[in-house]
Amino acid sequence: MMIATIKKITLLSIACFLSAPMMVTDASAETDKTPDPNVTKISTMKLAKKLVKEDGSPEMTEEASKAIDNGLKYLLTIQQKNGSWNDGRGNFEMASTSLALMSFMVKGEFPGYGENAEALDRAKDWLLKQAKSVADGYLGKSMYEHGLATLALSEMWGMTKGDKDDQDIQKALEAATSVILRSQNVGGGWRYQPSPDAGQDTSVTVMVFIALASARQAGIMVPDEAIQRVVSYLEGAQDQASGGFSYAPTGKGVSVACSGGGLYAAQLCGERDSQMVKAAINYVSNLPDSTFLKTGHYYYTHYYAIQAMVQSGDKEYAEWYPKIRDALIDKQAKNGSWAPERAGTAQATTMAVLILGTPHRFIPIYQR
Repeated sequence: MMIATIKKITLLSIACFLSAPMMVTDASAETDKTPDPNVTKISTMKLAKKLVKEDGSPEMTEEASKAIDNGLKYLLTIQQKNGSWNDGRGNFEMASTSLALMSFMVKGEFPGYGENAEALDRAKDWLLKQAKSVADGYLGKSMYEHGLATLALSEMWGMTKGDKDDQDIQKALEAATSVILRSQNVGGGWRYQPSPDAGQDTSVTVMVFIALASARQAGIMVPDEAIQRVVSYLEGAQDQASGGFSYAPTGKGVSVACSGGGLYAAQLCGERDSQMVKAAINYVSNLPDSTFLKTGHYYYTHYYAIQAMVQSGDKEYAEWYPKIRDALIDKQAKNGSWAPERAGTAQATTMAVLILGTPHRFIPIYQR
């Protein structure tokens, strides 16, 4: 595969159209097979860095940009010597490190490139070391962590400095994707453990499927059948009365956190014109303004909700982003962090940065 060159062209295309309407392929879209071999990673990264500074998007205010920078600076202060991040108690290393890598990627910084190149290199090396240490491709201690690690590998693939890194990332990504595919429940979803008999819930299913969609966009083989089974799961998990999604595939009750994620997953399944997605957009976009101040699983909820609004259209995004932007700026601590809910300041801070950084449009899976 010419994945390294393809990913470079993807990033250049995103960067060159920062002020244009966003266009993103479905999970089923084909990869561009005619990349320009003259495009280099160096020029891509320089352009990314330049355009981040010059981004004239009205939604990216000076305060938001400063909040992102302060958040990233905070993350550097809590990075472990081995390159990883954790919850402050030595737990959730895989999830925290994967999210931290993506939070820097949201500004166009990748391992080997940008002012934090060395820190990101160490994080990348740690992640690859973990991938090489397992025989079955399973990363972390739950499918939550595995999904985030797979997503980080996919979005990092082709954007590091050396060909050896590209090969190692590809091998790890292929193995991680295989874990996801072989552990999909017959009902279409996933739960905490990498087994088709482990059950399924919307929260884990969304986390894992976004990684699968990213891997497919990057060029990893993902059968159409796996995508259709996710669609079937989401149809069963949708509350018919409200349009939101439930935590379990019963179609009864609504979880605000799962509704944003379920909507985003359905959109990436290629269901944008379906009644399921239209009903979910109506539910999520009409949530009360109090949702931006406080809601259960706050960062998780808004991490997915903002991406669902990006996919929904300019109107929905324009109404949603300023509200969560301003709310997050108000919630940021003086040291640049965001207060944790369960998994520590690293995960809260990385998700806040990813949400705030939406206008930068550098991570392909977060594009429309």
